Amino acid sequence: MTPSTPPLFSPLFSRLRVILVETSRPGNIGSVARAMKTMGFSELVLVNPRVEGAVRHEEAVAFASGAQDILAGARIVATMAEALDGINHAAAVSARLREFSPPVQGPRELAQHVAAAGDAAAGQCLHTALVFGNERFGLPNEIVERCNVLINIPANPEYSSLNLAQAAQVLLYECRMAALGGAAPAATPIGFHGDAADQAQIEGMYTHLEQALVAIGFLDAGNPRKLMPRLKRLFARTGLETEEVNILRGIARQMLASRRPPGDSGQ
Repeated sequence: MTPSTPPLFSPLFSRLRVILVETSRPGNIGSVARAMKTMGFSELVLVNPRVEGAVRHEEAVAFASGAQDILAGARIVATMAEALDGINHAAAVSARLREFSPPVQGPRELAQHVAAAGDAAAGQCLHTALVFGNERFGLPNEIVERCNVLINIPANPEYSSLNLAQAAQVLLYECRMAALGGAAPAATPIGFHGDAADQAQIEGMYTHLEQALVAIGFLDAGNPRKLMPRLKRLFARTGLETEEVNILRGIARQMLASRRPPGDSGQ
């Protein structure tokens, strides 16, 4: 078992990851680390921070205010694929709603859902990431679209701007309350529940499916319009399991095979 994959059926504190994407201010990284420690969470991943040595920067250390251990343990990665390794439920946090976003949830709804999915009775254990974008530009659409849900904090509509650490504090507070038992009881599962697919499996399925749709002429590669974002939004609502992803990839494989000339093995 790798360090990035917590044990199955574990408390939310050990299976929630905070991901900061291209953060500009080291002070904001330090403030998020402080918010994490006050709420009992510890796994921090930075994707291409815009300041070299951000976790050691004096501003980050000052704003962490006692949470230097969170900074010291932070991982810095170059891609979202690395940041989401081992994650099977990613939540993009954004004040801006998107036309082709995954399903929208509030902080409390998200927290209750992921906290409840942490024991054997829940049928599966969600390893969850909260994904926060750059202070000025937020998250790009391509990152939002690969997440399972979009989190929108219900703030004053006349002034809904929260800074990065404030948004993180709101989400982490709700997650803490849910993890400590403040969440509504989980619904009794009906039937068999398999393991939730992780992000790498789902992205591979999307790539495979897109290739198959192009091959059968359903998707025009030169003018794709919004077909793939719509399909991603559709599948995001389902909570894909690993076996379901494998079935969809099998369908895509058969679609591709049906378009090959006789005798072409596809090698």
